Amino acid sequence: MQYLTLIHIDPTLMADLPDAKFDRLMRGCFEKADALQQDGCLHGSQQLEAPETAKTLRVRDGISRVTDGPFAETREFLAGFNLIEADSMDAAMQIAQQFPWARFGSIEVRPVRDTQAVRDRVGAT
Repeated sequence: MQYLTLIHIDPTLMADLPDAKFDRLMRGCFEKADALQQDGCLHGSQQLEAPETAKTLRVRDGISRVTDGPFAETREFLAGFNLIEADSMDAAMQIAQQFPWARFGSIEVRPVRDTQAVRDRVGAT
């Protein structure tokens, strides 16, 4: 089964992190990701730019509205994600725990829905 790990970062916690330590943690993450990819457990991984670079689109009553930045002000922001393969939620959580970013925010682990089953159900095959 596939799971998406959503990596949320608290910028105030990251601000206290010395550059050398950040670089060491990031290098370790890349090495772990490379190993998981070689094992067939990691299908994709990306970092995201800062929330200030985002635009949010909302359509209400046929009217489109675009605003700068994230939709809601929060302490943590989505910094990146990993698409992983695991036998269970517990196994997915074990993979997520191998990355250090929960110490600087949180890592949300969410099962990926079987889109083909939904396509079949709604007749969009």
